[in-house]
This record gives sequence, C-alpha cells and structure tokens, in this order.
Amino acid sequence: MLALLLGTFLFYPEGARLARYDFITLMAVMIQILLLLTKLESFEEFKVILAFHIIGTVMEIFKTYAGSWVYPEVSVLRIMGVPLFSGFMYACVGSYIARVWRIFNFEFTRFPPLKWQALLAVLVYVNFFTHHYVPDIRWGLFALSALLYGPALIWFKPDEEHRFMPLIIGLLLVAVFIWFAENIATFSKAWLYPGQEAGWHMVSLAKLGSWYLLMIISFVLVAYIHRPITARKSYK
Repeated sequence: MLALLLGTFLFYPEGARLARYDFITLMAVMIQILLLLTKLESFEEFKVILAFHIIGTVMEIFKTYAGSWVYPEVSVLRIMGVPLFSGFMYACVGSYIARVWRIFNFEFTRFPPLKWQALLAVLVYVNFFTHHYVPDIRWGLFALSALLYGPALIWFKPDEEHRFMPLIIGLLLVAVFIWFAENIATFSKAWLYPGQEAGWHMVSLAKLGSWYLLMIISFVLVAYIHRPITARKSYK
C-alpha cells in the first residue's frame, strides 16, 4: 500500500480520467482479493480485518469533519468526503498483525485477560471521538495499557527457536513503524494534516501515541481469532 501511495504520487498521469484516489481504492481491493486467493490471509482473519476497516472508516468520517486532517484530491469513490482507500490503511495494520502472529508462532507469558483488553480498546475508540468535546483521557489509557501489557512477554520464532521481548515494547515498535508509514503517506499527499498544505513536514511525534492506542484495537480484534497460546515452560 505504501508503494502504491508513493508510486501514484510520483508517476500517476495528470488529468487521467480515473482519479488517483479512485485508482488507489481499486488497487487496494485487488490486493485484498489477492491475499485471500493466495491464502496469505484466512477468511476468519479477513472478517476481523474488515471490522477494523469499518471502525477506521467511521473514525475517518468524523475526524475529517472535525478538521483533524483532509484529503486534498478529488475522487468519486468516497463516502461523506472520505476516499474509500482510507479504510484499507487501517486494514493494513490488522492484516500485518494477523499475519505475523501466525508466521512467528506467537506465544505469551502473563497475557492479560481479553475482557480487560476489550474494555481498553472500547475506551480508546470512544476517546478518539469524545476528546473533541470533553477532557482527553489518553494519559489514563496509556497508564491502563502499561498496567495490562507491562507484565506480559511475547515469544516469537524468527528462526529455529522462540525468543521473547516485553509485549508492550513490541506494541510500541509497531506504532513507531506505523508512524514512519504515516510520514510516507502524508508526503505522497494521501492525506494532509493542518499545516502540511503549504509544504510537507514530518508528522508530529504526538501522533505516535495516537497510533499506539489505535493499534491496540487491532491487536485485541486479532487476539480474539488467534486465541493466545501460553508459552511453554521449557523456553528460556
């Protein structure tokens, strides 16, 4: 998707009958179909990723209405001013988490109960809307996430044996790379934050915290289909 955003920004012909945003949307649909046909993504994973896609699109509609960011180019395939490819950007996060969960055979030590993770995810999502009208509780959400995920370890198998890291570090690293991806996306004018219209500059580090919280929603959704396995005691 990042290659698609950047490639169309650099090479998409001006004045093409098919708007660039619409081309990106159609190609994103093709990528999703390809993932299913090649079984790189299971249908169960697709259903969860679709849920995150819808969750993200609803938030996009609200956030663009609130002026948090804009989509500067015209397109036909959009809903309430939001190009339909935007939901696929959220789907990418869910797809990545689902796939690496399988590829690296994730197992966990002291994995927090899913019901508490689900509560955190709901609070995160609600806060993305309500902080425009009432006090922002994101620092409380950061604290709650540290309380839940701080004691947990994630075991992953990149080669012949499982290795581990604190789960919260893994979540933070994913958020960092999403922030890097967001900088590429805004550079390619997939969307723009206030102040970027006059000339591109890097996305504020404050967005890193937003992506960390939003990524937790995706992590919890994927956890419900990949029922977490407790790490074997033989691991060292």
